[in-house]
Amino acid sequence: MSRKSGKALRQWIWRAFVQSALIPLVLVESVLIGVYLFSNGAIRDAQLDYLQRNAVQDLASAAQREGQVIAGRLESIEAQVSIYRDSTANALQDTRFQPDAIERARHTLSPDGVFYSHSDDGRAASFYANSTPLEKQDRDKALRLSQVDPLMRSIRSANPLVAAVYYNSWDSYNRIYPFFAPLEQYPHDMVIPNYNFYYLADARHNPQRRLVWTDVYLDPAGQGWMMSAIAPIYRGDFLEGVVGLDITVGQMLSEISHLAVPWQGYAMLVSRDNNIMALPEAGEQDFALRELTSYSYAEAVRREVLKPEDFNLARRNGMQPLLQAMATKRGSNVQEVLLGGRKQLVAWSEIPQTGWHLLMVVDEADIFHETNTLAQRYQQIGYVLIAGLVLFYALFFAWMWARSRRLSDALAQPISGIGAMMRAIGEGHYRPAVPETPITELSAMAEAVRQAGKQLEASELERREAQRNLELVLESTTESIWEIDARSLRFKISGRFVKRFGLQSDTLTFTEFNQRVHPDDLDRVRRMRHAFMEGDEGEFDAEYRFADAEGVYAWLLSRGKVMDRDPYGKALRMAGTHVDITRLKQVEEELRQASQEAQAASQAKSRFLSSMSHELRTPLNAIHGFAQLIAMEAEERDPLSGCVESEYAREIVNASRHLTSLVDDILDLSSIENRRQKLRLEAVDIGPILTGCAELIQPELQARQLQLQAMELPHPPLYVMADARRLRQVLLNLLSNAVKYNSARGLVRLGYELRPGGVRLWVEDTGNGLSAEQQAQLFQPFQRLGRENSIIPGTGIGLVLSRELAELMGGEVGYSSAENVGSRFWIELPSAAIPAGTIAPPDAARLNRPLAEVLCVEEQPVCMRVLQEGLKDYAEVSDAVSVAQALEALQRSVPGLLVLDLDLPGDSAFELLDALRRDPRLHGVPVIVVSEAADPTDLEEAQRRGASACLIKPVELHHIRRMALSLLGSG
Repeated sequence: MSRKSGKALRQWIWRAFVQSALIPLVLVESVLIGVYLFSNGAIRDAQLDYLQRNAVQDLASAAQREGQVIAGRLESIEAQVSIYRDSTANALQDTRFQPDAIERARHTLSPDGVFYSHSDDGRAASFYANSTPLEKQDRDKALRLSQVDPLMRSIRSANPLVAAVYYNSWDSYNRIYPFFAPLEQYPHDMVIPNYNFYYLADARHNPQRRLVWTDVYLDPAGQGWMMSAIAPIYRGDFLEGVVGLDITVGQMLSEISHLAVPWQGYAMLVSRDNNIMALPEAGEQDFALRELTSYSYAEAVRREVLKPEDFNLARRNGMQPLLQAMATKRGSNVQEVLLGGRKQLVAWSEIPQTGWHLLMVVDEADIFHETNTLAQRYQQIGYVLIAGLVLFYALFFAWMWARSRRLSDALAQPISGIGAMMRAIGEGHYRPAVPETPITELSAMAEAVRQAGKQLEASELERREAQRNLELVLESTTESIWEIDARSLRFKISGRFVKRFGLQSDTLTFTEFNQRVHPDDLDRVRRMRHAFMEGDEGEFDAEYRFADAEGVYAWLLSRGKVMDRDPYGKALRMAGTHVDITRLKQVEEELRQASQEAQAASQAKSRFLSSMSHELRTPLNAIHGFAQLIAMEAEERDPLSGCVESEYAREIVNASRHLTSLVDDILDLSSIENRRQKLRLEAVDIGPILTGCAELIQPELQARQLQLQAMELPHPPLYVMADARRLRQVLLNLLSNAVKYNSARGLVRLGYELRPGGVRLWVEDTGNGLSAEQQAQLFQPFQRLGRENSIIPGTGIGLVLSRELAELMGGEVGYSSAENVGSRFWIELPSAAIPAGTIAPPDAARLNRPLAEVLCVEEQPVCMRVLQEGLKDYAEVSDAVSVAQALEALQRSVPGLLVLDLDLPGDSAFELLDALRRDPRLHGVPVIVVSEAADPTDLEEAQRRGASACLIKPVELHHIRRMALSLLGSG
């Protein structure tokens, strides 16, 4: 039963005072203040309505008037564009015109094929991009256009709004005034027709061939945000080019800044598509925009850069009513909007030539300043009244708080003392001091807690006695436990081994250990140890003689397993046990059935542990049962007192369950060597396993206020080769650890993932993770990683047992962990269809057809033998130790698969790949290349020359086996 959160006694008393006395008074005063504020608001609203009507009329008139001013300025620009277009059209047709020497001298050709003007000379800049090849560039046209330079200067100087005058041709020629260095500003391969200041005037966008205005864009010539008035020049039906006049946004801002906007407002220009074309500084603050914040000229000269989406009014919150009113053109040309965090009035007028809108924005606060001042005076009076009431209630609340404090202290101190007694009992101090209190009920509660402490003390003594007996049982099972670190090449030995053989330390080097091994056994032990550490064998089993400090040899049986491997399969850490079998060796000649006696000894040990567990379970069952009875009687006798007694009775129950779990785990661990015959391996669907484990762990999750996040079940179902009961036991153990060692209100995740040849089931938590020292101690029996004295239950055997069960099912258990992040533990099992390291039996059709031919070009006989053994049921493997032998073998017959070593001495394996691809008879032969160097360049080159797959040595047998069968099947 989870403990409910509540309030302190003092808070509870204070809350009762507030609800019964203070809240009604506050409600009455609040109603009176509300009536006053409501009447004040009605007067203010009437005044605001009158002023708003007048302001709307004045603002609408100003917008219409100033819009006509802007329209007149644009008309003058359009007239200049028409004049410039006609003059440019005449210059293009006047082939008799000969440019002067200055014009010819100021043009040159860049190394990358750009024809451009390199000097000013008071004329326009000229630029012929190399996107038009040299042989197709019309340079005479570029020189003829110099005759319109005086007109371009006149237009530029006559109209202050005009920033530049230019001509753009269909073949990416540009002439622009005033002059700048075009080769430094423009990209050499610029394609002018791709920009809006050209294509908006073409036949598709402008079939009427009239003057058009562009949207605002970032000028490639480096003059900032720009809008252009452009007009096409046709030769018949062919668009020869486009002339245009540029107006920068800065110039337009300067123009509209002089408009007469009432009430300290500002004007802004908006395009037909509701894009902001010109926005003054005051508007930038309201709209949180800057003209040149997001783009650079490097982008502008490479691609067309228009105003960002942030400059479109349709994409801004609160602008939809304004846009709808502007579109419908009904009613008054004034709309209220929320802009810059303030209410503002917006009036607009349309500029007929372009369809643009001139908007005037005025802050309502400026219009309604006087009315707001009067309203503020009324509000200040209301604030004074509220402040007086707040001061009165503050003093009243302080007096009530003092009264509640004196009352709560009389109850809180003895209750806190009883809580301290409970905490002391929880920390192991079973005889805490009893607090004094005049309240009879609290005194009885303290006495009940004292009695519970005595009972828990007696139970703790019994638990420690049972634990000592259990430790004696474990110590008698083995001579010692050993561990090897392959990186430091050191033995670490525990138990009685150090004292038994007179060793000076529990950590030995290989040299020190080998000096104690009998000379007749040393070579055999070294070979077995090397095969164990370097090969694929996961178990070590050796018998040898070992000398004590006086030189007397004793026979040892050493067994172990690989605990960790690197990504290449090399063992990093091994662990196992030493057993003294001297006596067994002495009677080996007389008793030829030593294995049967060893089995009998193991069974005797199991019977002993089973009997011992029965003896341990008898007092544990009594503790478990009587603790539950204590809890039930306490709750029936007195609910208040029973709640405390029940809580500590449950602690006794949890302790008994912990000891029972410890006994069960020891029995499982002691009999794990015989469990292989008891496991029932079959195809198991992981879906029901995951669902069942998630349901079983729910009570423990709820008790600790954790959440479980499980992946969706696979579809179609995934099967693994396993014993269903033992798989469920491993998963529940991993889930239980994730719950126990998680952080408060943490998360437990459960899922699966497909692996080569198998399926991995994983459990992840969001706890504190494991340090490097803790990770080094994982999978050691009775190792709890520094949590031995914590309140978290556990035996330290669960992970060891899970790993052993996984290995018996043909799988493995692993983990990954990071401090302050969490841990992930997983069990990986072979797939039911293709178990890891094996291949499913061939079907009848495959058995009836002849074996495929595989040619292996490999110098090392060991690698050749591995491949022959791996494919003996499916293919006949022949060998070649050089490229020359391989070519001879390929001339005799065409294999179904070629395995090629890239590291052949004196030969180039690439020559063999090239020879295969040149010969039509061998072109379809799949090739697997292997290499020790792991050079990515060589592997990529091999794949480019036709290799089907690449592997790095050392190669896993089941990997190359599956890959070879796949390629043979596809061939």
